Amino acid sequence: ILQQNNRNLCRYIYMSFLPVCPCVWFCLMPGFSSQKKSIIATSLIVAVSLFVVVVNFSEKPYFLLQPVFGQTFSSHWIFSKQSYKAFKPHLGYVSIPKQEPLKLNCELCSIVSSSGQMLGQAAGAQIDRSPCIWRMNNAPTRGFENDVGRRTTLRVVSHTSVPLLLQKPQHFFGQANDTVYVVWGPLRNMRKDGKGIVYNMLRQASENYPHARIYVTTEDRMNYCDMVFKKETGKDRIQSGSYLSTGWFTLILAMDMCKEIHIYGMINDTYCKTEGYRKVPYHYYEAGSRDECAEYQLHESAPYGGHRFITEKSVFAKWAKTHSIKFFNPPWQLS
Repeated sequence: ILQQNNRNLCRYIYMSFLPVCPCVWFCLMPGFSSQKKSIIATSLIVAVSLFVVVVNFSEKPYFLLQPVFGQTFSSHWIFSKQSYKAFKPHLGYVSIPKQEPLKLNCELCSIVSSSGQMLGQAAGAQIDRSPCIWRMNNAPTRGFENDVGRRTTLRVVSHTSVPLLLQKPQHFFGQANDTVYVVWGPLRNMRKDGKGIVYNMLRQASENYPHARIYVTTEDRMNYCDMVFKKETGKDRIQSGSYLSTGWFTLILAMDMCKEIHIYGMINDTYCKTEGYRKVPYHYYEAGSRDECAEYQLHESAPYGGHRFITEKSVFAKWAKTHSIKFFNPPWQLS
């Protein structure tokens, strides 16, 4: 019986792990005793198990196999999906009130812009097919479902937009809403010592709606986002009088959380210079508001306190060359 079990175990290892370790052939050779076969079988199981653990928890595990298979070996081989950081907690975002890190990862994230570019595109059905759908600030879906979709997985919210959410607290934070909220803001508004006005609002909301999934961006993460801006533009955010946009924080989080990113309704950095460009409101839900391009140009040229929308879009185009990022309505031509 023992010999039969060993033989069956060896055949299982052979069928399962031969592509990874061809030496399992030895397990089936008649010259090996049952004891040796058991030792080989156990050793292979341990070795392969350790390899699988490394694959699952290493950011780029395939580098371990390059000495064996050469530089041509890549993550697109047998473990093609494992280079994705599937279970990594996002330490730069902590929950209220428990201060636990955000744990959410998606194969595909569809980021829906608040731009008037969304109007008339009938992209709602395509957006709703995505496993994860991200929106920004208080951008509504009701009444715009055909263009922007119905579902929301996550909202990235500016500290300045929190009061707008609290105007409809049951809608945004009620038990029927399982959306994750990630709020960003400067330390003066987000401090936890009782003096952070926005943090206090969020803490009260979490007490009123204990099922609400509210996270705040840590001070370290805010500083990191500033550092990325300086690295990409060569300008210090504070010294240049620049305010980062919610889109900036959204894309930085998405690149860390999503394997693939689809962005809807975002224009590129040259769009407003294109002859005959489509004039739309700055926000799709604010009919009659300032033209989007006029708003972009106003902020870009402001000496202080402006969002550098156009500069940010040029950075996004750069990131799209090294990350799996695609733009829709309008599409971007990446050179």
